[in-house]
Amino acid sequence: MIISWPCTGSLSFLSFIAFVPLLLVFLDEKEIDGTSYFYFFIAFSLWTLGTSWWIYHAALVGVVTAVLLHGICMGIVWWTALRVKQVFGRFHGLFALIIFWITWEYLHMHWDLSFPWLSLGNVFADTTYLVQWYEYTGAFGGTLWVLLVNILIAQFIYAIFFEKRKVKSQGLLTFITISTIVIPSFISTRMLSKYKEEVNPIHVVVIQPNIDPYNEKFDALSAQEQVTIVIDLAEKTTDKTTDFVIAPETALPRTLWEKDFREYEEYRELSSFLSKYPQTEIIIGASTVKGYEAVDEISATARKSQQENFWYDYYNSAVHLNADGKVDFYHKSKLVAGVEKMPFSSLLKPLESLALDLGGTTGSLGFQKERSVFVHNKGIKAAPVICYESVYGEYVGNYIKNGSNFIAIITNDGWWGDTPGYKQHLAYARLRAIETRRSIARSAKTGISCFINQTGEITHATE
Repeated sequence: MIISWPCTGSLSFLSFIAFVPLLLVFLDEKEIDGTSYFYFFIAFSLWTLGTSWWIYHAALVGVVTAVLLHGICMGIVWWTALRVKQVFGRFHGLFALIIFWITWEYLHMHWDLSFPWLSLGNVFADTTYLVQWYEYTGAFGGTLWVLLVNILIAQFIYAIFFEKRKVKSQGLLTFITISTIVIPSFISTRMLSKYKEEVNPIHVVVIQPNIDPYNEKFDALSAQEQVTIVIDLAEKTTDKTTDFVIAPETALPRTLWEKDFREYEEYRELSSFLSKYPQTEIIIGASTVKGYEAVDEISATARKSQQENFWYDYYNSAVHLNADGKVDFYHKSKLVAGVEKMPFSSLLKPLESLALDLGGTTGSLGFQKERSVFVHNKGIKAAPVICYESVYGEYVGNYIKNGSNFIAIITNDGWWGDTPGYKQHLAYARLRAIETRRSIARSAKTGISCFINQTGEITHATE
């Protein structure tokens, strides 16, 4: 699984046999004890470590937590399915394994310790020509595909080498196995050859300032210098045809009060730029804070001012600006556990001060419930997707339900150094393009900025 995974090998076809050894244990196990669970725990812990070791660049506790969490939870999935097999038989056990696994992936996208980086469907992120049908199934379709093929191959091997059956007697199983691999692949390549994008161009300039999040973002460079870098880069490419300029996550690094946003020097600089290109609008990342009025409902993440008796929330935000003075905010809602939010905050809120400090605001950030889109004066609707949110297929799909014409991903991938982490993050965005059939403009503060078309093809990528 490690060498099949995007950017740690990218040999995705190996995922079709990766679980076969475990499945042979699953099929042959007669007595269930701690040893059975140990096999599963070790296997999935090693898979997680081999594909996600780069997390340690940001926090050692992060990679330890990911390895243990996935080892424990995926082990439980397999061990529970093994129990079903022991009670109800082989077919029911294997069927339960598929159901339990997909259920686990779904729940893992929606609870407070969410980290769906290793959802099985992501394995094809670098071989998107095989999964154009994600348009209909989402990445869960890939999960089902991988599990089915592994089970069929394991069944064949088990019948020949464990049950001592003749190869000729497994003709039907062989046909079904080959068909299960070939038919979805053929359908996908056929869809790819026939797909035509609608010709309705949107002109976008993407900015990549290459500001080191550890050594420059909050220390070496002032907020004013960072804004100047963004504007200077935009000036080089923006012209009268440009609809959007997109700048990365927290490109405005200091915390800005939303109600006073137009009073800041950063806003005046950006407005000055827009005055030269009145047809152009900006999407830019910022750290913002919003206070609550007396009549407002206080959120669970709100903080109380020590000096004055009022409540406020910090946000990782995307800001939409135009030459007419419009200022719209979108607040990142899929927050990174342990960094941007304290998991199970109703129980662990007193421990928020222990959240990992990667620069900027720590503790639980605020979020918004709906997926709002930014509307250009021309009527173009952009989906502002901030960093980690691009890993969640259903979540991004909700922007499309709200009318988005294209997806603007703003991110900062420098926390992980030059490792597979930022490359995997980019690869997963290709799946979002296929699922939604929307083009993507991706602006990274560090990492890779690019455009992704509706079939998941990357173009104009930075180095």
